[in-house]
Amino acid sequence: MEIKETLEAVRQASRKLPLLDEGLIDKLLLAVADAALEHADEILAANAEDLARMDPSNPKYDRLKLTAERLEGIASDMRNVANLPSPLGITLEETVRPNGLRLKKVSVPFGVIGVIYEARPNVSFDVFSLCVKSGSACVLKGGSDADSSNRAIVKVIHEVLERFKMDVHTVELLPPGHESTTELLHAEGLVDLIIPRGSSRLIEHVRKEATIPVIETGAGICHTYFDAAGDLEKGKAIVNNAKTRRVSVCNALDCLLVHASRLADLPALCAPLKDSHVIIYADEAAYGALKGGYPDELLCRATSESFGTEFLDYKMAIRTVADIHETISHIYTYSSKHSECIVTEDRSASDYFSKAVDAACVYTNAPTSFTDGAQFGLGAEIGISTQKLHARGPMGLREITTYKWLIEGNGQIRK
Repeated sequence: MEIKETLEAVRQASRKLPLLDEGLIDKLLLAVADAALEHADEILAANAEDLARMDPSNPKYDRLKLTAERLEGIASDMRNVANLPSPLGITLEETVRPNGLRLKKVSVPFGVIGVIYEARPNVSFDVFSLCVKSGSACVLKGGSDADSSNRAIVKVIHEVLERFKMDVHTVELLPPGHESTTELLHAEGLVDLIIPRGSSRLIEHVRKEATIPVIETGAGICHTYFDAAGDLEKGKAIVNNAKTRRVSVCNALDCLLVHASRLADLPALCAPLKDSHVIIYADEAAYGALKGGYPDELLCRATSESFGTEFLDYKMAIRTVADIHETISHIYTYSSKHSECIVTEDRSASDYFSKAVDAACVYTNAPTSFTDGAQFGLGAEIGISTQKLHARGPMGLREITTYKWLIEGNGQIRK
């Protein structure tokens, strides 16, 4: 089937979804969750083919890798989505006009959502569950790195759709080449929304080339500011968790900003990072404070390129700041507006930081690693939006619906 024919088939499938019973959709998702585990050997074998083509030292390797434990987590996320209330048909606003017209603003599906992503096969399950629960069909465009994994996953989903006598075109996976990306980005009238997930280069390409609406997600240059009034024990745990929990994700810490009055605490603040062999790129003041208190082979002097870099690796920059105002200025210069954090016991400082920082998620005394749909109680997520139109932050079910107005009259006419 040609790509355009595939997209037209997905469009036709999307028209049937809003008419289906909510209970049927939930049963479908639970069945897909079960099937993911029943077919774990097939999915992991396909994933092994993908992994064999990638250097294990590549930061994307961890994103690409599936394990039995990770499949359990994916299945659990799908079950969570099935158990969430439907985001459709919610009355967002209601009014009666002086002429008697009744107006209701209600949530409805987008229709067809296209998602372009790189070496993250878990996205195939996440996107399907969120789109179907919110009444939309989906077009998946994965990268060549994960093509075997994605095809095995979509094959499992299609088998469950057939068992439920539903249109298999409810989800389709496009070929991994550039040609299918180009067609998807220009699929006016067939695809309602594009969501890119991956590197800043991918997102920039999609934003520039697409002729249909785009929601930007994924690129994360995240900071943590250790304030003059920061608690050292909290700071140690927060910095270590934000940096090392999973280095390949967009909410991982990239730059630690430390108040100049707390430089003496810097070796203790960074001590847990040694266990994960985190390479630190420190400015002159921070370098001097860490010299002798952090392994020499892991300590480097920062350059201008150290700041504003999304490392996606066991690497982190440190900059010394004079006060919270210099902190805000640095974040404005280098942030991707994803997730930012302050560690402080000074309420006035945290209040100022929360108001002044322009980001989708702003934390006080908690790591940026919590920027995740499941952690926010949204179930699985389709991405982290870093823009300001329509949705911002983790995009769960409600964030991938739109709305329409329903107007009920009794013969009124306009003069």
